Amino acid sequence: MKKPKISLLVKVFIAIAAGIAFGQFLPDSIVRIFVTFNSLFGNFLSFAIPLIILGLVTPAIGDLGKGAGKLLLLTALIAYGSTLFSGFFTFFSCSAIFPHILADADPAAIENPENLMLPPYFTVAMPPLMDIMTALLLSFTIGLGLSRIEGDTLRKAFDDFQKIIMLLIRAAIIPLLPLHIFGIFLNMTVSGQVANVLSMFVKVIVVIFVLHVLLLLIQFAVAGGISGKNPFRLLKNMLPAYTTALGTQSSAATIPVTLAQTLKNGVCTPIASFTVPLCATIHLSGSAMKITACAMAILYMTGAPATGESMAGFILMLGIAMVAAPGVPGGAIMAALGLLESMLGFDETAQALMIALYIAMDSFGTACNVTGDGAIAVAVDKIAGKQNNVSDKDVSL
Repeated sequence: MKKPKISLLVKVFIAIAAGIAFGQFLPDSIVRIFVTFNSLFGNFLSFAIPLIILGLVTPAIGDLGKGAGKLLLLTALIAYGSTLFSGFFTFFSCSAIFPHILADADPAAIENPENLMLPPYFTVAMPPLMDIMTALLLSFTIGLGLSRIEGDTLRKAFDDFQKIIMLLIRAAIIPLLPLHIFGIFLNMTVSGQVANVLSMFVKVIVVIFVLHVLLLLIQFAVAGGISGKNPFRLLKNMLPAYTTALGTQSSAATIPVTLAQTLKNGVCTPIASFTVPLCATIHLSGSAMKITACAMAILYMTGAPATGESMAGFILMLGIAMVAAPGVPGGAIMAALGLLESMLGFDETAQALMIALYIAMDSFGTACNVTGDGAIAVAVDKIAGKQNNVSDKDVSL
């Protein structure tokens, strides 16, 4: 009799719980073995992510035909609009809440958790062939060209390349993700980040968590209204992507799972293969919420004003700046530091506080990002899918 398969959702929960539990007693020498694996696996993901984008987005655009340019514009506008809504929704919510709950906060008690993490025994550089933005631009250029030309030689080559990428995802990346997640939470626990840092920011974290749940409900309510599907069922199907992102802390690294769950929501394969990798880079509603809320929290904690005028300009620019963020944990806050300094007047101390608060809850914003990608895919599939006469090729995970 065949044993029942353990779902990825269960594996991720087990990995998170095991990481926290084993982190209570394992010696640093053992923990660093898993940290070394994480370093190697993370470097491999950095190498593979541009290839994943190129292998999925290019043939997807080519399959969409002459409507691909319009679909790209539609997806980008929806993603940017979602990010802006998240930022302003967070601003108005935090303006009403933070003055009451952060009045007695002590910023001197905050230490940057990045300095506490255990290092790997060794690292192996695995430089990607191109950065993420180059991969996206190349995918758009080749894909749009394939959608216009009559020949099919290059199209067949990219179809084969897509099969190779899907095999890489199924055979290597997804099976190793739970071990990667285990190592991340193990290191966080041993370094004291889970117990010490999170406790300092518990009020802010609770507020942001509630806001991001509300944001997801709004996003899927809109997607359900557009598509005529049950929004709660759509959201439930995206939970494996949500939990995977909690561990990987990277939208790009979660692309394989996000894509699989988006297909389960009934989105046709060409639309899903186009929108999911694209939104992993340009749709950062969860990160926008987290950065906006963290910035406002630090402004209130340090006694600086958080005016509507300054925050409005910051949110508008933030949605654009984060598109250039690398698809790795903490990438969004690195891209936002320049805006924090130039637009909100954050000095080095305030930036250190910002990084500490952001990293302490990096997983939740990323999980919100990738889950929201599923809502955008459903909406785009309904609005533009039939207009482009796409065919649903069987490349499911």
